[in-house]
Amino acid sequence: MPFDFKKEYREFYLPPRKPTLVEVPAMNFIAVRGKGDPNDEEGEYKQAMGLLYGVAFTLKMSKKGDHRIEGYFDYVVPPLEGFWWQEGVQGMDYAHKEKLCWISLIRLPDFVTRGDFDWAVEEASRKKKADFSCFSKAEFLTYAEGLCVQCMHIGSYDDEPVTVEAMHEFAEQNGYAIDITDSRFHHEIYLSDARRTAPEKLKTVIRLPVRRV
Repeated sequence: MPFDFKKEYREFYLPPRKPTLVEVPAMNFIAVRGKGDPNDEEGEYKQAMGLLYGVAFTLKMSKKGDHRIEGYFDYVVPPLEGFWWQEGVQGMDYAHKEKLCWISLIRLPDFVTRGDFDWAVEEASRKKKADFSCFSKAEFLTYAEGLCVQCMHIGSYDDEPVTVEAMHEFAEQNGYAIDITDSRFHHEIYLSDARRTAPEKLKTVIRLPVRRV
């Protein structure tokens, strides 16, 4: 049975629908940075998806090729994640998605080294017959998120402000303040395939960094 990060680390991927606190340790990711509306079919976000999944599945399927990764075990590719912000804006302005800045992410198993990652970027570029400079936008990112408040949001992405407001209230009531900075972000983890799931049934983990007041 392939290792499933969502099931093995439920505290990070399957939180309750009410806000809770969580301490998130350092993790390694495939990351692609960009700007613009994620719904733009010709935008950077759609292109980033191809890069992320190209590298992610190259690593997963390395077991069938000549590149051997030390410590490899079979696993389910973790869900898509995203850090989101808007320059000069506190919080998120959902009415102006064209101004969004983002880092799209897929978690890497701990056994994947930077050398393995570099191999996967080059291999994915070769298999897709793409310009290497395109896949080179993917980076190996280590990120320690620290103390956060998180919550499972069920429903449309456009309905997230209600859940975010509840998270702000929970933090304040428990002696914390939301701590979004240049290095700590509004974080979302996408557990549903938006192409195949009705908007009202979408499951998204929302995570906001906090600090003690």
